[in-house]
Amino acid sequence: MPKTVATPVSAVDPSRWKALVFIALAQLMVVLDATIVNIALPSAQTDLGISDGNRQWVITAYALAFGGLLLFGGRIADKWGRKNAFVVGLVGFALASALGGAANGEAMMLGARALQGAFGALLAPAALSLLAVMFTDAKERAKAFGIYGAIAGGGGAVGLILGGFLTEYLDWRWTFFVNIPFAVVAAVGAWMVIREPAGSRNRAPLDIPGVVLSTTGLVALVYGFTRAESAGWSDTVTVAMFVASAALLAAFVLVESKVKSPLLPLRVLLERNRGGVYLSLGLAVIAMFGLFLFLTYYLQVVKGFSPVKTGFAFLPMIAGMILGSTQIGARLMTRVAPRLLMGPGFLVAALGMLLLTQLEVGSSYPALILPAQLLLGLGMGTAFMPAMSLSTHGVNPADAGVASAMVNTSQQVGGAIGTALLNTIAASATTAYLTDHAAEAAAGGAAGRLVQAQAMVEGYASAIWWAVGILAASAAIALTLINTGRPGAGDPVASGSGSAEDAEIKVPVIAH
Repeated sequence: MPKTVATPVSAVDPSRWKALVFIALAQLMVVLDATIVNIALPSAQTDLGISDGNRQWVITAYALAFGGLLLFGGRIADKWGRKNAFVVGLVGFALASALGGAANGEAMMLGARALQGAFGALLAPAALSLLAVMFTDAKERAKAFGIYGAIAGGGGAVGLILGGFLTEYLDWRWTFFVNIPFAVVAAVGAWMVIREPAGSRNRAPLDIPGVVLSTTGLVALVYGFTRAESAGWSDTVTVAMFVASAALLAAFVLVESKVKSPLLPLRVLLERNRGGVYLSLGLAVIAMFGLFLFLTYYLQVVKGFSPVKTGFAFLPMIAGMILGSTQIGARLMTRVAPRLLMGPGFLVAALGMLLLTQLEVGSSYPALILPAQLLLGLGMGTAFMPAMSLSTHGVNPADAGVASAMVNTSQQVGGAIGTALLNTIAASATTAYLTDHAAEAAAGGAAGRLVQAQAMVEGYASAIWWAVGILAASAAIALTLINTGRPGAGDPVASGSGSAEDAEIKVPVIAH
């Protein structure tokens, strides 16, 4: 009979719920920053004299640093200690945000964004791995990851609201300065209340070849997709980036299979449940990132919403995510297997996305967009919570940081792919529509503007059809690859990550 290895009482942090407040605050800050800057970008571009050709680098500089350094950041958190990495990441992120808010030119702004990405790559995996090693009881873990999942899912939409308010009523610089109080409160609170379980660090030597290969490989991949959006998929540099990325990441896998202390132990990646989470979550984020972009443009350009009104228009999705994560996912996670939450969750989100394929210029917000957002939020919230928890469940505490980094990496790479891929599909469909209706578009006046709007919506609808298929694929992967049972029920998942002594420190695992 399999038995559950109990976590010693001494390993349970009595301040873990207080720590969750500060971890959640830091996560909210990072997620907010991903969208809040998008709203402020037009104003910042004008003030700083950034050209149209270079404005994308305000977003890309952050994405490259964040996506490229995540695995390194996760490993540093394992080696230094998650609390130390968490606090250093917060302080660095605050300083980089202050630099961005005070920027007096293009170079200073881009440098600040790259620094934000670098410190975010240290902060994000440290935050998630802290939850993994501090919350060991199955029911408590479900609640903690429910809160974390709601913030991870809904924080981006909150950023649109806050970004709209700050840009419209104060100044774009406040979209950077607002991070400082978040970071200070989270850093001071974390330093005072977080205590990591003993013996959870990985003090092995740093895998320098792995760091170089993974960082350059991921940077090349993210940059390739980002460039494809503006220069096209057949562009020489775009193709070269994809080829270089494939070669570098293949070399990285080879190195990791040979070295004594790998940056990313392949046991973390190849365990079928964690692998299923990374793959299904990355695909789902491809669909979601594209949707945020299309809905923002649809509401502001086609429907004429202000930035603030656009932000509020995303509230149903936030509400759905919070409800799905805390009231459905968290309550059911200890009762049913994770795949029975993730699979149906992605399918409900796909149903919401399917509604949006009916988008037209005159579509009603209450009749179409609102129910679609509710379904999307409910589905993604329900799926995200068990996915976040399962990504670090049963992993050796010494590998918790890099396992957490893989979750963030899959989301970051998924976001880059989603923005580029779906935007390209939308642009192609829009061009095709305008070609077919060239005479009406050339007429000018109200008729011409209507054709332009219809072309944009036609492009969005075409790309959203792809998003429906991607979410369906996420559901299929979750239902097929993830085979662990509910926590504490004798599930078949092996940690693949350590000895029996490790099991006394980490979350409950199954000992045979």
